[in-house]
Amino acid sequence: MQSEHSDASGGETAALALKILVAGGFGVGKTTLVGAVSEIRPLRTEELLSEAGQLVDDTDGVDQKVTTTVAMDFGRITIRSGLSLYLFGTPGQDRFWFLWDELSQGALGAVVLADTRRLEDCFPAVDYFEHRHIPFVVAVNCFAGARTYGAHDVSRALDLDRGTPVVLCDARDRDSGKEVLIRLVEYAGRMHTARLLDSVS
Repeated sequence: MQSEHSDASGGETAALALKILVAGGFGVGKTTLVGAVSEIRPLRTEELLSEAGQLVDDTDGVDQKVTTTVAMDFGRITIRSGLSLYLFGTPGQDRFWFLWDELSQGALGAVVLADTRRLEDCFPAVDYFEHRHIPFVVAVNCFAGARTYGAHDVSRALDLDRGTPVVLCDARDRDSGKEVLIRLVEYAGRMHTARLLDSVS
């Protein structure tokens, strides 16, 4: 999506807004990341975890979690003048995955948040974006007390396609989250350019 705005000289410059998804397993920090980087008050669709939900939501390792996203999180961040990212955080539980197809329409790419204590929880998100050829980066949210693994180790454990970026981050920190988003935009830009060149060659 694009819009026009006036620059300081009175001319019109194109303002580009890109759609980015933030995905991953239950309790991995998606809502935290969107909230940390958003320059507007983030829209959240959280509900309290219920006793019924405890029967289907695996809360091992996230025992302190009391709410869950049931539709999406939304935030916005300006990367530089003329470039803004609209962030859509996806719900992590299986029963809300029907929303992913709607949220992914028109997305430039995605951030897949991972927790090395529950690495298998991000497999569905990795598979989803790989099968739909949506560029993504894996951002390892470094929780306190969790064993630290290098990017190469995580890439091998997830069996990622060669070249898929893996970055370490702190989802609570704005600068750390912004670096993840910049890395995604750069990677997605290269991927889309390569596909465009392939299509015309």
